Amino acid sequence: MGLIWTLLVGALIGVIAGVLTKKGGSMGWVANIAAGLIGSYVGQALLGSWGISLAGMALIPSIIGAVIVVVMTSFVLRKTN
Repeated sequence: MGLIWTLLVGALIGVIAGVLTKKGGSMGWVANIAAGLIGSYVGQALLGSWGISLAGMALIPSIIGAVIVVVMTSFVLRKTN
């Protein structure tokens, strides 16, 4: 059950990051989950683990990290296409 909860929270974080960057429509669920989980790691590594936490992920740093991941990924993919 913990893995499912982590994936759901990761997807939620990824969706929020997609909405904030206006790139959520082009991302699928797998990309949202990946952006949320990787963004959570990046955000907590850069900003620490403060604020409200769900499934072991601090929401505010995780969302900021996911926004960074989505922007960087879209920048790299735009340069290669």
